[in-house]
Amino acid sequence: MPADFFERHLVVTPAMVILRGHDMATTLLLCRAAYAQGVALIEVPWHGEESRKSLIAAVDWARPLAGVTVGAGTVVSREVLDEVAEIGARFTVAPGFHPEVAAASVERGLPHLPGVATGTEVGTALAAGFRWQKAFPASVLTPAWITALRAPFPGVRFVATGGIDAGNARSFLDAGARAVSFGSSFTPEALSALRN
Repeated sequence: MPADFFERHLVVTPAMVILRGHDMATTLLLCRAAYAQGVALIEVPWHGEESRKSLIAAVDWARPLAGVTVGAGTVVSREVLDEVAEIGARFTVAPGFHPEVAAASVERGLPHLPGVATGTEVGTALAAGFRWQKAFPASVLTPAWITALRAPFPGVRFVATGGIDAGNARSFLDAGARAVSFGSSFTPEALSALRN
């Protein structure tokens, strides 16, 4: 189940890394840096053919390794789902909640992390079986949003995503997020904020 997957991978280091828009060499460099810092989930967003080489390289790099899994982000249609599943992505992420895509991903055996930004979206995704949800864009929603939504939805596990950096990551975790995602702000030093 998706909940079991994210729980298992985020329990030690409560962080994901999003490698968006990098060439293949840079993607692999950042994959290695994330893995060295104990990050278990790496997302490579899908933007058509320009992202194919980077996703393939990351998936192939992770395949023989223990403790790290590569998935695809921006999975917003069945067509994209088919593409990333064929490449070998092991989980999917979306900026919003697309019920048909989310269900199809799980049916394929790929845990899915849907994006949410309102109470209605949180409730709808939860009713569809998605306990782990991507709070996006987190920097706009703020840590207070996490605290407020956890009150009526105590069973939801939020991954704060969008605008997360070393300066605010801890505030989202302290507000009740179960994990954060670092995108362009990712550096090995950024993760130190989660360990202090």
